[in-house]
Amino acid sequence: MWRPALSALALVAYAVFSHWSMVHAAGSPWAVAVLLGPLLVTAGAYAAARRQWVMLAAMGAGLAAVVLLAWRGGVAEVNRLYVLQHVGIHAALGSVFAISLRGGAVPMITGVALRVHGGHMPEAMHCYTRRVTQLWAGYFFCMLALSLLLYGTASWDVWSLFANVGTPLAVAAVMVAEWRVRYWLHPEFERVSIATAMRAFRTRPAAAAGAPAP
Repeated sequence: MWRPALSALALVAYAVFSHWSMVHAAGSPWAVAVLLGPLLVTAGAYAAARRQWVMLAAMGAGLAAVVLLAWRGGVAEVNRLYVLQHVGIHAALGSVFAISLRGGAVPMITGVALRVHGGHMPEAMHCYTRRVTQLWAGYFFCMLALSLLLYGTASWDVWSLFANVGTPLAVAAVMVAEWRVRYWLHPEFERVSIATAMRAFRTRPAAAAGAPAP
């Protein structure tokens, strides 16, 4: 249990540090690298794992360019970069989940569940996981809208707190709530931990690629 505890502690520390950095040192080169770097590094790791070298080079060049601009004082409104990152992540995730709901495709959560259950699920689970995919698509777009609303109407401190602390807490709350509701509505479903589902989410979807859409 110490590994999940350390991971959670590290995420909390990063969220608090990110909020402090955005409020007190948003334009500093090191803050730009720390706050924008994880997204670019994650995308770079994804590209490297799939040998998409052009994308990997673009991520590295993007991070270097942003840090260089900040270092030379060329980013006048660096706050907008942070907002763009937050909104862009949610727009991308919402679009990915929504697109997976189109006819003939396998809904995102359905694909995850198929990988967890070895490619075979009852019809009730197909229907349920499709609804959960709809839930997550709606969640990401709602968070996007709320992010823009707060940026336009509230102080920067409030937006930063929402983006750095509220966002991960909201994701965790939705995950835990869905996990509990799942077995309240469908006690017949095989019990699967959130950690197992997350591992399946990170794997490549080859196992579910040929699964029929519910």
